[in-house]
Amino acid sequence: MPTSISKPVRALQSRTDGAKRRAEIETWARDLGFSAFGVAAAGPGPERDSLKEFLARGFHGDMAWMATHAVRRGDPNALWPEARSIIMLAADYSPQHPPGDILNAPERGAISVYAQGADYHKVMKKRLKRLAGDIAQRLGGEVKLFVDTAPVMEKPLAMRAGLGWQGKHSNLVSRDFGSWLFLGEIFTTLVLPPDEAARDACGSCRACLDSCPTNAFPAPYQLDARRCISYLTIEHKGHIAREFRTAMGNRIYGCDDCLAVCPWNKFARAGAEHAFQPRAELSAPRLAALAELDDAAFRTYFSGSPIKRTGRDRFLRNVMIAIGNSGDLALVGVVERRLADDSPLVRAMAVWALARLAPGPIFEKLRAEHLVNESDSDVAAEWRATEP
Repeated sequence: MPTSISKPVRALQSRTDGAKRRAEIETWARDLGFSAFGVAAAGPGPERDSLKEFLARGFHGDMAWMATHAVRRGDPNALWPEARSIIMLAADYSPQHPPGDILNAPERGAISVYAQGADYHKVMKKRLKRLAGDIAQRLGGEVKLFVDTAPVMEKPLAMRAGLGWQGKHSNLVSRDFGSWLFLGEIFTTLVLPPDEAARDACGSCRACLDSCPTNAFPAPYQLDARRCISYLTIEHKGHIAREFRTAMGNRIYGCDDCLAVCPWNKFARAGAEHAFQPRAELSAPRLAALAELDDAAFRTYFSGSPIKRTGRDRFLRNVMIAIGNSGDLALVGVVERRLADDSPLVRAMAVWALARLAPGPIFEKLRAEHLVNESDSDVAAEWRATEP
């Protein structure tokens, strides 16, 4: 007769098997170049209530998809009921030079550190596919992987998996890598021992809150995306409100201010990952050159970059604002050429930039020439906004 195994013994064996599987997966992940590894149990967490409040206050702005998929975003099991564990993975992209230095070069555009190298979505997804394949083939678990491509609350899950905690700027902070981590995750049917959730270590520090140029933090741990320069320059599809334009300075894609001042960054080492190293043409591009890009040139210039997904018109909208903030009168001619741009987004911000740079008689002359033929009400409003 077969020997029966008591429930406590089976439970012990199950835990032992789970721990062994977890160790194997972590080894594979490290070999693939992931900087951090952790496991969280699949299921809803406290972030579900935070999401409800965030949406109720309208802090998501144009990002309607956040509300559309709120139920699945707040509960991993609503996204995939069979999931039992979530493997959280991270790759560090710590900058080699202080990202704030570029803000002192108004003739150049400031691009967020994360977007200066290869598109991290593609890099991370390639590694996640290999790891997920190993899990499925060697351990038999079903898997689904995501890299900012599904309604998954990555940062809260990373906190639950012990990778770090959500700082007062709402981004993930790691004791080892500061605020510079790309995240990805693999959902699996395997039952793996979860990590202990990371504890908040921000203390009384509020450096990130005080650094925000547009006061996007109504309170610690709360972000009003509608005021955030990263949101405005990347996600926002329309015109950027006047109250934010001057504060944007030369930031043309994203904003690193709240990340860069985090004291925990002192423990981060400059990222060694070649794919995330800044491309020369993206680390400090000249605004004058960027302003001349048509759609085809834009696509070529930003090939392989996440910036490409934003599109040429929104990007040049941002460039026009940066030029308006530059104080460089030599750029008036560059701005003038954009007054007849096909995109109302670009034309409107070209008008704003012109009003800040051009001497009065030149502006009045160009307004008389362009306003009479302007068919877009928003662009016309920009012309009229500077009337005496």
